[in-house]
Amino acid sequence: MSGIVELRVPAAPEYLQMVRSVVGATASTGANLKPERVSDLRLAVSEAATNAMEAHGQSGVEDRVIIRCDLSASQIEVEVADSGPGFDPNSLSPLPDVDSPDRLRYESGLGVSLMHHLTDETIVESHGNGTAVRLIVHFGD
Repeated sequence: MSGIVELRVPAAPEYLQMVRSVVGATASTGANLKPERVSDLRLAVSEAATNAMEAHGQSGVEDRVIIRCDLSASQIEVEVADSGPGFDPNSLSPLPDVDSPDRLRYESGLGVSLMHHLTDETIVESHGNGTAVRLIVHFGD
């Protein structure tokens, strides 16, 4: 099975559950993707969508956040795109190791790290006209 599913949602947190549900349902149609991998992808997409919605809110952008699921025979790629001010992904501070007590001092700023951990590939492209985060999960072991 292959195909593209696209959502255009207002930048409001009440739409996050719908985004997670649609991404989860789309990923579940993939070739034997384990339920825990679907859950990982849903969480990664939720982080990306939350960041996109916050970028719109902070900059007063009225555009909708776009979530595009591209399902192929070998993977699912979910792109979350916003029209916010963008940011430099290379400027993110490195985080302490997960088991380090210093990690407890971080209340925010964990989203991009989490996305990298939960997917097979995470690609962040950002510029002054917005950010696109592509989250890729390969099918199979």
